[in-house]
Amino acid sequence: MQETLFIMNCESLNSTVHSLGNRGLRELDASFLARQFLSECPQVSCVVPAYNEAENIDATITSIAEEMIQLRRDFEIIVVDDGSSDATVVEARNAITRYPVRVICLSRNFGKENAITAGMRAARGKACIVIDADLQEPISYLQDFLEYWDAGVEMVYGVRAHREDESYFKRKGANAFYWLLGKMTSVSIPADSRDFRLMDRQVVDAILSLPERNRFMKGLYSWVGFKSQAVPIVIDQRQNGKSKFNYKRLFDLALTGLTSFSDWPLRVWTGVGVVISMLSICYALIIAGRTLFFGSDVPGWATLTVAVCFLGGVQILSIGVLGEYMSRVFSEVKARPGHIVSEEYSYLKEM
Repeated sequence: MQETLFIMNCESLNSTVHSLGNRGLRELDASFLARQFLSECPQVSCVVPAYNEAENIDATITSIAEEMIQLRRDFEIIVVDDGSSDATVVEARNAITRYPVRVICLSRNFGKENAITAGMRAARGKACIVIDADLQEPISYLQDFLEYWDAGVEMVYGVRAHREDESYFKRKGANAFYWLLGKMTSVSIPADSRDFRLMDRQVVDAILSLPERNRFMKGLYSWVGFKSQAVPIVIDQRQNGKSKFNYKRLFDLALTGLTSFSDWPLRVWTGVGVVISMLSICYALIIAGRTLFFGSDVPGWATLTVAVCFLGGVQILSIGVLGEYMSRVFSEVKARPGHIVSEEYSYLKEM
């Protein structure tokens, strides 16, 4: 059965090699690519979370496959469709006959963090590489990642070399977020780090063992530790489509990061309460002194109104902070799964 499979793949892949011209595969033996369809334990699993990336996914799969073949690394590509409404799944499935591709379809849009987790759970390789489907992170950096891994580094991650391609508001917002995160958390989370990274199997297993459902992956990567190495990368322009991360989703992700890795907001409001109480006591002593020495006068309604409104606002705001934490506790207590897989298509099943 395996020999028949090998022959079938060689025939289909020979045509693939010729059709790709000078892009690297022509100079390499097609049997190496065919061998990937027989591998029970690939060296590297490439996880590609995708949401409405029909215009990019085929080029992404092809670029990853070409690079891994040039590097002579046994590999598989796992595309995690995060509830796309376009032809992302169709385009990814079309690549199954050409490359060792597995397509995992989530039942709805669960968010990128959970899509990454789904891909990591499905990964069989000794190392797992997370790559975005928009091709903004150059595939050529995979060679650097793998060289560091060969040298014993257990996690290699990309860090933006600059943010000159972003708007002023987004750039300042990102700087403020990482500054707050650095001040508020005991875990050192590298600024401008990307999900684009290589993780050793030991790191993958450690992250998957964490039970939380409101996942902030950049924080979890840092929390598990292990020997890590940053690689500065220059982000390319998106080839097709537009980013699915609008300001609302970025804000929600930032809020998840802050509340998942810090109790600083709760402590702040404890401090605010202490300060206001001390000021109130001091003010009460002043009023008592004035009454004893100068007699009682008619209190000012303006002062009273401002004080009541101020304290009411502080109380509501502090309750809101408590509510944010409570909502996340409620979500964790319900213990619903972070994602649900509805379908899976694989070269292991279809070939």
